[in-house]
Amino acid sequence: MESGLGPIGVAGCGRMGAPMARALIQAGFDVAGLDVLPAQSFGGLAPHMTDANSFAAGRRVVLSVVRDAAQTEELLFDVQALLSRQPSAIEILLICSTLSPRYMAELRARVPSAITLVDAPMSGAAISAEEARLSFMLGGDDEILDHLQPLFNAMGDKFHRMGPLGAGMTAKVLNNFCAASSTAATRTVLRWAEQLGVEEDRLLAVLNDSSGQNWLATNFSSVEFARHGYALDNTLGILAKDLQSMFDALPDAETEGLPAALLETIRNLKPIA
Repeated sequence: MESGLGPIGVAGCGRMGAPMARALIQAGFDVAGLDVLPAQSFGGLAPHMTDANSFAAGRRVVLSVVRDAAQTEELLFDVQALLSRQPSAIEILLICSTLSPRYMAELRARVPSAITLVDAPMSGAAISAEEARLSFMLGGDDEILDHLQPLFNAMGDKFHRMGPLGAGMTAKVLNNFCAASSTAATRTVLRWAEQLGVEEDRLLAVLNDSSGQNWLATNFSSVEFARHGYALDNTLGILAKDLQSMFDALPDAETEGLPAALLETIRNLKPIA
């Protein structure tokens, strides 16, 4: 593919990063992946996996799809240390992880000025990544977003330009507060329905057709984490992490009451059969 973007790198080839990399490859991009797991762990993606030295030297555009701020630190500055490896071809760095907007503002001061930084968190769960229909919340200059649009088109079908760097990340953590609220509510009413003798499928049909409609209820049969209990290393754990990322950007008084109760509810969710 001749898009003018050059070689693309996807750092963090987990439940979201791996299908994003596959979508880019399917669209004809020159893609390499980087992950802490060995290449043979990635099946058909294995031939595209590489090490940190080769990754930094050979990729002009890098998507960071690692879990959180700690892994972002490892990727950029510590363990993989992409930003200090020489030679480096990196020109554009997209942060696709959901991180604190405050952290993003601090990150701009730490990333070399020659590297364009864009926040590009996405939504839709693994099923949307697999089907290349992610929703992106973008923060950055319109000129660079125009340049990157072919890349976004390969992975998603909804693109929201929120403003300058940081605005995309802010939109994402606010979106995820609503997502966490509907997840907690949907899981709670399903538990109550079982206790009260209402069949799950029938209640989900009511929610889908009525005022209780929400993303999790509508997609309950296809969302991979719909029945999971909370664990630090699963999607509910990531959702709790995203709530804390939002809290980090808010005054302390704003995190009291409903936000704190919501976080506790997510952390107390148990698996359902």
